[in-house]
Amino acid sequence: PHFGAEVAMFRSRRAFERLVEEALRELPEAFRPYLGELPVVVEDWASEELLDEMGLPEDEDLYGVYLGTPLPERNPAYPELPGRIVVFRGPLEEDFPEPEELRRQVTVTVLHELAHHFGIPDARLEELGWG
Repeated sequence: PHFGAEVAMFRSRRAFERLVEEALRELPEAFRPYLGELPVVVEDWASEELLDEMGLPEDEDLYGVYLGTPLPERNPAYPELPGRIVVFRGPLEEDFPEPEELRRQVTVTVLHELAHHFGIPDARLEELGWG
């Protein structure tokens, strides 16, 4: 669990955003056309409401979330707002203090949430080793 503002962030917000940008640049070329409509934003921590809504146990951290309707579930007859990926800086920096570990986990988080955009559920991501 986090303690909100009392937890010091290790890096500047801009430095962390650069890690997210690097993760996006490392994505396979086939995924890139879909990113134009999919914002990826950084927030410090997930809200209590989001954690409750997701049913996340108190001893687990949320590194990222895809908010939206996965592509396979969309109905072309009913246009919707694009989804978005949110990457949570606080728990990532807290759990991965080493720069290379943090860089790797940010990339894994972005890929994991992008997979949800494509409709791949957590169970399948676990099978693939992306859980």
